[in-house]
Amino acid sequence: MSRTLYRIGHFASRHPWRVLTAWLLVAAAAFLLNMSYGGAADNSFRLPGAESQQAADAISHRFPAATLYTSNIVFHSEAGVSTPAVKTAVARAVVVLARGAHVIAVSDPYDPRGPTVSADGRTAFTTVGYDTDKIRSPEFAAADQAVAPVRALGVKVEFDGNLGYAKGDAEPGGEMIGIAVAVVVLLLAFGSLVAMSLPIVVALTAILIGSSTLGIVAGFIAVPKIATTVGLMLGLGVGIDYALFILARHRRNLESGLSVPDAVGRANATSGLSVLFAGVTVVVAIAGLQVSGIPMLATMGWGSALMVAVTMMAALSLLPAMLGLVGRRVNSLRVPFIKPKPADNPSSISRRWATRVVTNPIRYGAVAALLLGVLAIPVFSMRLGFADAGNDAPSTTTRKAYDLLAQGYGAGVNGTLQVAVETHGAKDADVTLAAIGRALQAEPGVASVSPPALNGGKDMALFNVTPTTGPQDQKTTRLLHRLRDDVLPRAVGDSKVQPLVTGGTALMEDTSARLQQRMLWFLAAVIGLSFLVLTVVFRSVLVPLKAAALNLVSIGAAYGVVVAVFQWGWGANLIGVHATVPIMPLAPMLMFAILFGLSMDYEVFLVSQIRERYLHHGDPKRAIVEGVGSTGRVITSAGLIMFSVFGSFVLGSDVVAKMFGVGLAVAVLLDVTLVRMVLVPSVMSLLGHRAWWLPTWLERRLPIIDTEGVDAPAAGDRVSEPELERVPVLV
Repeated sequence: MSRTLYRIGHFASRHPWRVLTAWLLVAAAAFLLNMSYGGAADNSFRLPGAESQQAADAISHRFPAATLYTSNIVFHSEAGVSTPAVKTAVARAVVVLARGAHVIAVSDPYDPRGPTVSADGRTAFTTVGYDTDKIRSPEFAAADQAVAPVRALGVKVEFDGNLGYAKGDAEPGGEMIGIAVAVVVLLLAFGSLVAMSLPIVVALTAILIGSSTLGIVAGFIAVPKIATTVGLMLGLGVGIDYALFILARHRRNLESGLSVPDAVGRANATSGLSVLFAGVTVVVAIAGLQVSGIPMLATMGWGSALMVAVTMMAALSLLPAMLGLVGRRVNSLRVPFIKPKPADNPSSISRRWATRVVTNPIRYGAVAALLLGVLAIPVFSMRLGFADAGNDAPSTTTRKAYDLLAQGYGAGVNGTLQVAVETHGAKDADVTLAAIGRALQAEPGVASVSPPALNGGKDMALFNVTPTTGPQDQKTTRLLHRLRDDVLPRAVGDSKVQPLVTGGTALMEDTSARLQQRMLWFLAAVIGLSFLVLTVVFRSVLVPLKAAALNLVSIGAAYGVVVAVFQWGWGANLIGVHATVPIMPLAPMLMFAILFGLSMDYEVFLVSQIRERYLHHGDPKRAIVEGVGSTGRVITSAGLIMFSVFGSFVLGSDVVAKMFGVGLAVAVLLDVTLVRMVLVPSVMSLLGHRAWWLPTWLERRLPIIDTEGVDAPAAGDRVSEPELERVPVLV
């Protein structure tokens, strides 16, 4: 494999314009195809096989009028919304709203058959039905203009649903801050404007191609917005990091006197090989989300894997072409006051630190493990749930509408449960439906129950159940379980009718149950495949086991921080989260896949360098010190870039994006500090020579990776175990 990577790097550096032209053509084609055939984000959520999804599908087919794409326009006035002037203005607004594009129907808040005026007379709402869920700014502008006369009377007017989100409240461009920090870090690491610019260009090119490809895919299948956000996070962070490692090795090769093509080829064959293995590990981990059984999560996984794959290929081919183009000018345009430092600096901070850790591995390892354990404590109180408009920023119209509805009609109005009853032609259907209605109304925690609505075929009835508590309240969840497990079965008795419960809370609970069922399979797939990859790479059993265990500990600590910030509210105001929010059900599994893969990146980069030193002289403690010392600066720079890129997404308004930003940023920070700089050297120091143990029977069966093109040992160096010469040197 390293021979192939050497040839790719060597060819790209000798023929840079051919490679650059090919990448530009691919980027242009992807961009133009996305402009012509790309689709918009689709956040529709499906959970095949779940009770809530079965009920939702049945309602969609048999009650088409109840499944219009609707949004509410909420009117509120402390003086009351039933004055003649307000009623006249609202009536005119309803007429104008009905003329809007894609509008099917508009309800009258004052219709005697179903008025929506609150009990205190200060709030009312009208429901606007559309024939599409693609509500954009023109539809919002038309609706806003229609209600302008009502607002002119001093009445508050707010919008919820897709209509409210179509307002397009501006978000800060957080990713630009991440790029700015990356520029500063690269300048400090390389001290050259030319060297700094190369990883940035590689990452941005890969992001353009990857995001355009996701846009094209969205034209054919549902791709949620968060998939693009997470893909952008990974593309920026991973793209810069991969290019950084190859570029650092290339500069060392130039300093040793190699020609530019040979330096590029050797960097591709060594650091490029580590990028290949790390990238494949990330892709495998994220693609493992396919076993979740949740289409949205699987799509997010494949979208993220696509972005990582594109950035990996850019680092292995586009970067070598750019290095060949700049030649020995890669270190030109030096930054004043930044002196270049050798990679193997005996007096470096990372090397001195590694010496202290190796000297006292139990003390340092115990402290790091204790800190990670404390951070992981909140995980045991994790509560899953979907964020809703109640978690939007207080300044948004969707949040204001949410609060007004809760104040006027009770917290449960924002989280109505729907009970769909399949009659199956039962003769006692009418009696059973009446019993269900009485049982629902009598249940504690239920504010109101609508009369049963029958579809045209008289084979399904629909109850709307409004809880007394909000959709994210644990009391609502407990009510759901009582309805499913006790109330409805008791009311149905021996009848053939089949009640099914759906709604936001029901869908969340079913999603959580599905994830719990699939979590062990997912963990086994990700950890097992990663273990196999690392076993082949390092030809060791204990090193992959150590990597898996430490990654699980660091991921648990990151989960704990996410729970403390979002669910407990610790420091939430500092990142623009103004209300506690349960953890999105899809987040733990998706974050695990991403974090496990990224942790393996740094594992490969660091441990492969330790392995190289061990092959040279056979002293495990000395190899740890030299490996950490030679990679500490680069890994720290890469980690800081990744932390900044992920952290910059906290500046957006989407609470789910904030959740991923905090979780990924904290995980990277913990990984490059407590794990890579403390726990890895501590554990490997305690293992000593045993770290590289491999059973003889497994040694004979494992494939031997081509190591041609790898740096030869320095003069006077020795290898303590002859069979270790077949192990690849990756960094």
